[in-house]
Amino acid sequence: MNDPIILYNGPVYTLDPAHPRAQAVAVRNGRIIAVGSEGKVRAAVTGRAEGINLNGRALIPALTDAHVHLVAHALARRNIALDDAATLDEALQRIDAAAQHLPEGAWVRGRGWDHSRWGRWPTAAHLDAVIGDRPAYFSRKDGHSAWVSSAALRLAGITGDTPDPPGGAIQREHGEPTGILLETAIDLVHRHIPEPEQDERLAAVREAITEAHSYGMVGMHLPASMTPGDGAQTLSDVQTLREHDHLHLRCLVYFGLDELDAALALGIRSGLGDRWVRIGGVKIFADGSLGSQTAEMLAPYEGSSNRGIAVLSFDDLRDAVRRSIHGGLAVMIHAIGDAANRKVLDAIEAALPGAPALRIPNRIEHCQVVHPNDLPRFARLGVIASMQPIHCTTDMAMAEQLWGRRCAYAYAWRALLNAGATLAFGSDAPVESLNPWLSIHAAVTRQRLDGEPAGGWYPEQRLTVEEALRGFCSGSATAAGTAHEQGMIAPGMLADLAVLSADPFKIDPSALHTVRADMTMIEGRVVWER
Repeated sequence: MNDPIILYNGPVYTLDPAHPRAQAVAVRNGRIIAVGSEGKVRAAVTGRAEGINLNGRALIPALTDAHVHLVAHALARRNIALDDAATLDEALQRIDAAAQHLPEGAWVRGRGWDHSRWGRWPTAAHLDAVIGDRPAYFSRKDGHSAWVSSAALRLAGITGDTPDPPGGAIQREHGEPTGILLETAIDLVHRHIPEPEQDERLAAVREAITEAHSYGMVGMHLPASMTPGDGAQTLSDVQTLREHDHLHLRCLVYFGLDELDAALALGIRSGLGDRWVRIGGVKIFADGSLGSQTAEMLAPYEGSSNRGIAVLSFDDLRDAVRRSIHGGLAVMIHAIGDAANRKVLDAIEAALPGAPALRIPNRIEHCQVVHPNDLPRFARLGVIASMQPIHCTTDMAMAEQLWGRRCAYAYAWRALLNAGATLAFGSDAPVESLNPWLSIHAAVTRQRLDGEPAGGWYPEQRLTVEEALRGFCSGSATAAGTAHEQGMIAPGMLADLAVLSADPFKIDPSALHTVRADMTMIEGRVVWER
């Protein structure tokens, strides 16, 4: 690409604090060479140039989702979706209809159920009633509980005598398993599900990348799940796509804790790779989730003695963090409860003395409840607050029920930002939709799509449109160690750009969730056009 491209007739929202607004942008060889008024930009470009008339449409830096389980999201798009099943009966009817089209003996699979909407936990008996003696596995919307059939329990050898694994639990009634598995107990069944072949995975991922482009997204941070080997498989898949020139996406890949020893033995360090596939570090789980009531809390859940589940003991957590950081690998640690967040901050603080400088910062994923005393520690320790705003509006009713007054410091984006923390925003797909505009809407309004609650839920934690966009742009770039070339529209930066269907700075905030990309560019090359 030798001839420059000029995108003009903006507005251009640069997210560059020094020059926040412009009318035109010039691109050559994949990088931005000029930003400013149309006259200034044209004067900076010599010779022949291609022009793209924005026709008044907004131009922003392309988005990066800082937390996506890409392969799981891609495959989930092909499985039974229960996200909008309002009742258990509705979910069972959907499962029954889908199972009739599956080959005999095939696993019945899906995700997205939410028992808090149904008023009760589902059981294996419920599944058995509609699918018979088939093995079935359905992941809860947060991925921290699984609902399985009796056939699946038998295949895994789970009985009333099976002990709970460390960091997990088998839900029981009268001493017998109900069909609900929590945290690490999920793998007791998951390991028996046949893995899809790579061709199937890659085809699904290519479709998911196209979906991402339709939102104006060109990058993802890919944390390993709790499934052993997930990080290595994700790395293999994105490398294969890259080798065949099918990876039109910037991927930052994190190994799982089960892969830490191998990574250290090979001398792999954070930042290894290129602009398309890079190593982020190690993903560690400190606790569970709100919905499964396994997030580790300083005080019990409302009306109970339950404080959640510590997936790792503090000694094990501290040891894993120290080994990772001193081995040159940044940590990405799942922590939802206030107790878990405090323990993670403690572990990182203990590991920093004598540690080498890391090319990518350490980070905490979700940070859904952080005690006010711990807020300043993020900035002081250089820890990224990687959050998913859509969790707030999806889960706020459940949070009120389970956390009570602690909700005043739940999903505390404004408090973290004011305390100096860097916010990196994502979706946690397939837990939630990959659509980043749902999270931008949530961050700005703290309301559901129906406008409730009026004025927003704990509105003092709302962000401006610009701050919310930064979470998906400069915040995600900082979390990846690439803020020197991504996340803003400025000379020298990569020309990753999104032309939007509506101006997010001018439309009513209640409509932010409707924004899409009309055009998405990576290094000046159009990869999506509506």
